[in-house]
Amino acid sequence: MSLIEILGINIKDLLNPQFYIEHGGLWMILFIVFAETGLFAGFFLPGDALLFVTGIYSEQVVRAALFYSDSQWVNLSVLWILITVAGVLGNFVGYWFGVKSGPFLYEKKDTFFFRKKHLVQAHEFYEKNGASTIILGRFIPFVRTFAPIVAGIVKMNKHKFAVYNIVGSMLWVGSMLVSGHFLQTVIMKEFNFDLKEHLEVIVIGIIVVTTFPVLWKVFTGGKKKPKVE
Repeated sequence: MSLIEILGINIKDLLNPQFYIEHGGLWMILFIVFAETGLFAGFFLPGDALLFVTGIYSEQVVRAALFYSDSQWVNLSVLWILITVAGVLGNFVGYWFGVKSGPFLYEKKDTFFFRKKHLVQAHEFYEKNGASTIILGRFIPFVRTFAPIVAGIVKMNKHKFAVYNIVGSMLWVGSMLVSGHFLQTVIMKEFNFDLKEHLEVIVIGIIVVTTFPVLWKVFTGGKKKPKVE
């Protein structure tokens, strides 16, 4: 029997952002964001959806963990700062892991599955496109988990990485929190429609939107003819 079964948790719970809010609140949210951006095992966690739903429940989350405030801006600001820090720290851990494992890969002999030239090319790519990779990668599942690790492996300049890491985390967390909070506010006011009662549909929509660029790249990229060297 696995630990998940012992705790009475199923896969559906792990993919449901509301589950984390109800079982751990702010502290669980901080851990999930840290794990998703800093640990290999975090790639399956619902980062985008979790932040979006956290924005919807911003007042309740802050009140349960810290203090009561009737100001939506105070609640959103507190969440933005704390979750941003968790995301930044997670990426630094991922980068550190990549740095530590990098020397082994550079010393590894070429095999059928591994070519050192690909690692060198990845290094050059990060030097030229580091900003878009680290910043925009925050908004793409899987990419935000592995991007900092790869950046460390190819030894991306640590000062550049730090800047892109902080900016990317601020933009990702802020946009998701604000979108969730104000979409709930506007729709409730204009249409008397409570998003809290339809979270599953919202989560599915977010997953589709955020994974579409990855799927598009995979399928369209696979049709391109390889270059002949």
